[in-house]
Amino acid sequence: MNRREYPEYGVDWCSERLDNGLEVHVLEKPDFHQIYAMFSTRYGSMDTRFRLVGMNDYTDVPDGVAHFLEHKMFEEPDGDVFQQFAQLGASANAFTTYDQTSYLFSSTTHAFENMKVLVDFVQNPYFTEENVAKEKGIIGEEIRMYDDTADWRCYTELLRAMYHSHPVRLDIAGTVESIAKITPQLLYRCYETFYHPANMVLVVAGPVNSSRVVEAMAENQAKKSFQPFPGIDRDFPREPVSVREKSVRHNLAVRQSRCLVGFKEKNLPTNGSDLLRQELLTGVLLDSVFGRAGETFEKMVDDGLADSTFGWEYEVTRSYGHAILGGNSAHPEALATAIRQHAERVLESGVSNIDFERSRKKTLGRLLASYDGLSALARDVTAYVLKGTHPFDALHVLQSITVEEAFARARELFGTEHMSASYILPVHEQAQPVMA
Repeated sequence: MNRREYPEYGVDWCSERLDNGLEVHVLEKPDFHQIYAMFSTRYGSMDTRFRLVGMNDYTDVPDGVAHFLEHKMFEEPDGDVFQQFAQLGASANAFTTYDQTSYLFSSTTHAFENMKVLVDFVQNPYFTEENVAKEKGIIGEEIRMYDDTADWRCYTELLRAMYHSHPVRLDIAGTVESIAKITPQLLYRCYETFYHPANMVLVVAGPVNSSRVVEAMAENQAKKSFQPFPGIDRDFPREPVSVREKSVRHNLAVRQSRCLVGFKEKNLPTNGSDLLRQELLTGVLLDSVFGRAGETFEKMVDDGLADSTFGWEYEVTRSYGHAILGGNSAHPEALATAIRQHAERVLESGVSNIDFERSRKKTLGRLLASYDGLSALARDVTAYVLKGTHPFDALHVLQSITVEEAFARARELFGTEHMSASYILPVHEQAQPVMA
C-alpha cells in the first residue's frame, strides 16, 4: 500500500491497486464523523464510439447511453438499491459527465456495510426489456425538462456552436429519439466494456482505517470473477480549432435573457501533469481578468450588462477544452461584446500582476478550505485520478505559476476565431438569424 501524509490538507492518503486492477484510494480524516465514498468509471457521454484493444470493429452507440446506464444501475430484481442504503443510514446518488460516471454515498454509520452495497450493486447490472422501456419514459421527461431550462439550454447550445464533431457537443442525457434506440443488450455491451475494475476507481474519505478498507475491498473483489482487461480504444473525430458557429439564439419562456461566451481551447495537454497545470493556471487567469473582485466585472455591472449570475468556468481534457463566461443580462449581445473587447485588451496590455496575485492566493485559499469537506475532497481526488494527474499536486502548482505564464495562456486562449456566443431570449423577442 502506498501511503503519504499531507498535513497542509489535513489528510493521510493511501492507495492500492487490487489484483483485478481496481484502484482504491483512502483519504483518512480522523477528526470527521461522516464517511463519503465514490465508485467511478472512466466512462461518460462522449464515449460514443469505442472498442476493446485487439478487436477489429468499433461499436457506435446512440447519444445518452452512459447516463441511461447510470440510471438503470440502481434497479435490482428484488427492489431498489436506495432502500438498502436508507436502511444503513446512508444517502446515495450518482452522476454522469462527459468523461466520468460516479456512484456515491455518505453516512455517519455502517461504513463497511455501505461500501459493500456500493461496490456490489455497481458490479451487478440488471437490465430487462421491461425496465429499460420504463426508464425511457422517465429520462425522456428529464430531457424535455432540461430543454426548457434556460441555464442548461444556453450551455448545451454553446457547446454545439463551438464544436463541429466532437461528442462533447452532445447532450449528456441524449435526445428522446436517441434513447429510444437503447436496448438491454446494448447496455450490457457498454457495461462490460467500461465497468471492468481495471477501468474504475474507488475513493473513500472520512474517519476510516485505510488498511481495513483495502482489506475489505480486496476480499470483496476476490469473490468475483472478471475477464482480463485489454484496454479501451476511444475513437474521437478530428476536431478543427475553429468554432462551428459564431453565435446561436433561441427563445424560451423566460423573463430574463441569458448570454454565455465560449473560448474553444486550441492547445490540449497530452499528459496528466500538463493538464493539471493548464487547468489551474487558466482558472487563475480567468478569475484575475473576469472575477468579481476585478474592474471588468464592476464595469459590466455598472453598465447594466451583468448581474450576480455572471461567472466563468474552465474545463480541459486530452480531447477537448473550453472556457465559458456569462450569465443573465438585460443586454446579452452587449455583454458578449464587452467580454470579447476586454479579452482583446488583455492581449494588448497583459495581465495585471496585482489581479493575478489576488486571484492566485484566493484560489489557494479556496482549495485548502474545500478540502475541509469530504465531498469536495473525494470528488477532486476522483477527478484527478481518472484524468491521470496526481491528486495532491495542485497546491504546489498554484504556488509556482507566474503572471508571465498567465499572459502566455491568454494569448493561447483568447481569440475571436475560436469564440462563440449562445443567447437565450424571452419568447416575445424575435430570434435573429444566426451569424456564420
